[in-house]
Amino acid sequence: MEYTKLGASDLNVSRICLGCMGFGDPSAGQHSWTVDEEATRAIVKHALDGGINFFDTAIAYQGGTSEAYLGRALRDFARRDDVVVATKFLPCTADEIAQGVTGQQHIANSIDASLSHLGMDYVDLYIYHMWDYNTPLLDVMEGLSQVVAAGKARYIGIANVYAWQLEKANALAEREGFPKFVSVQNHMNLIFREDEREMVPCCAEEGISLTPYSALASGRLSKRPGETSKRLEEDAYAKFKYDASAEADALVIERVAEVADAHGVSMTEVSLAWLLTKVASPVVGATKSHHVDGAVAAADLKLSDNEIAYLEEPYAPHAIVGVMAQNKPADAGKEHVWLANAKYLKGEKR
Repeated sequence: MEYTKLGASDLNVSRICLGCMGFGDPSAGQHSWTVDEEATRAIVKHALDGGINFFDTAIAYQGGTSEAYLGRALRDFARRDDVVVATKFLPCTADEIAQGVTGQQHIANSIDASLSHLGMDYVDLYIYHMWDYNTPLLDVMEGLSQVVAAGKARYIGIANVYAWQLEKANALAEREGFPKFVSVQNHMNLIFREDEREMVPCCAEEGISLTPYSALASGRLSKRPGETSKRLEEDAYAKFKYDASAEADALVIERVAEVADAHGVSMTEVSLAWLLTKVASPVVGATKSHHVDGAVAAADLKLSDNEIAYLEEPYAPHAIVGVMAQNKPADAGKEHVWLANAKYLKGEKR
């Protein structure tokens, strides 16, 4: 396993980050395909054995049970100082806004809840999960500054954000003497490369690390035509993100399979090896221990410039999908985007 510094921090992270959205009680959240605590423990142990020291979860994942499962596993299998733990907080809810809860108080309550779930005194990276259009940015940045000052988070990151929002937030932080964001966690993979237009060069210019999620497009970049999995069959939100572009994406996926065959490796390894040429540490989910093996092996696979160009050539521009498409200024005052997404997938109107 290779390691790298995360942005301007002193965090030394593995080039693969284990994404923990697949961990948690299936009855506690909106995903039916997540794995129980026993399976979580096996996967976390296997990841540690493979050299992964970077783990990403969120308070939103299965009602906080992802955080709880991860925290207990790490407590049993690793020294706290040897791992880098990231978690994320959600925007203020409509109920909180109605009750007059400030952005600072919302963040304070969120970090305390996450630390309780994790069984930890601090997280290494506290991530602003998506832009809160209903809360003043100054309140958000001051709330994050208070969390860092209290020793409950070492650094802060941001996710599901546009380049102009990142620059605005970090400029405000510089003006006010607040901590700046050291990492960005956006949606990026071989079949969704829209961040290459602005976010990738922006982060390169500012020394901010990219840790994208959906690195394998919810399994699409690791499966050959006709192959399936529980998540491919049951993850309605992933279908919402990828089905509309499936025909164009198939051309890229075919080339991933060709390059994998040429190297005698898995499609997972090729897809992640490509992403590792662009970013610091992609977030790779796993619901089985062997999923970890492909991710770890990807860190050792080096693609040629010709292979990279061959993989990239069929790409067609995509519409913005997923959280960033749903979380818009027009949603101000409405219910939280995660609840709105869940209703959308059930066919209910927002």
